[in-house]
Amino acid sequence: MNKSKRALVISESLNELYPNPPIPLNHDSVFTLLIAVILSAQCTDIRVNQVTPLLFKKANNPKSMIKLGTKEIKKIIKPCGLSPKKSKSIHELSKILVNKHSGKVPESFEALEALPGVGHKTASVVMSQGFGHPAFPVDTHVHRLAQRWKLTNGKNVKQTEKDLKRIFPQPDWNRLHIQIIMYGREFCTARGCNGTSCAEKPCSILNSKRKRPITIVKA
Repeated sequence: MNKSKRALVISESLNELYPNPPIPLNHDSVFTLLIAVILSAQCTDIRVNQVTPLLFKKANNPKSMIKLGTKEIKKIIKPCGLSPKKSKSIHELSKILVNKHSGKVPESFEALEALPGVGHKTASVVMSQGFGHPAFPVDTHVHRLAQRWKLTNGKNVKQTEKDLKRIFPQPDWNRLHIQIIMYGREFCTARGCNGTSCAEKPCSILNSKRKRPITIVKA
């Protein structure tokens, strides 16, 4: 089965499983989405969604986040891990948003990636889920499944993103990356699947004849 056919099986299967995939991180603005994505680094979305209600009650915009201060931010977000680094980034980027962007989150990859604590993946999530621009954020789930589904050689997340964008139609990117994450969490976990015993589509179709476990190259 070539990559085009694999892509079709994947799209059809994921659309059946998750016809209207919700955005995993709770937010009510592009700014709160940006903060939630920063907090999600090495932390589960569930934990982030438990922490952000208190944080956003105290500060849901750059100006109030500056006033809240690094110490208080750090105290609130501690359950998410890496709180010293994340609190500093959140406080500093809030200052930049106020001073350079009129208090608004910039709508470009270049400007987003210039903010403290914002890498390409975070910028991709904000561009796709916050602004609705075509993007294909690659996290550990997407990177892992792209390899298991033979869509990429898995050298790094940059290559995986490039391969996925080439294989799937641009209008599908924003929906697909969320669907793949949901599938990776529910059915095709890092330790719960190796390509030889997949019971759910699309894995069950794509790897139906596989005898040897798939070796995953970590991001």
